[in-house]
Amino acid sequence: MEQQATGLDSVVGSLSELQEDSTVPRNVRSHIQNIIHNLKNGVELSIKVNKALSDLGELSNDVNIQSYTRTQIWNIMSVLEKID
Repeated sequence: MEQQATGLDSVVGSLSELQEDSTVPRNVRSHIQNIIHNLKNGVELSIKVNKALSDLGELSNDVNIQSYTRTQIWNIMSVLEKID
C-alpha cells in the first residue's frame, strides 16, 4: 500500500512538472491539472488510476504536443500501470 502511495506521489510530481512546462500547449496543461486533481481525490485507487490512464492516453494522441512530451506522458502511464 505504501509503495502505491509513493508511486502515486511520483506520478503527481511528474505531471506537475509537465504542467509547469511552457512548451506544453495550454489545453494539455489544463487536462493535466484535471488529472492531478482526480488523482488527489478521495475515490478508490483503482478508479483514479484507470481514469488517469484513460485521460493520459487521449492526451498522448494530441497532435499539438512535442514528441518528448508524448514520451514523458508514456513514461508516466507506465508508472501508473504498475500501481494498479
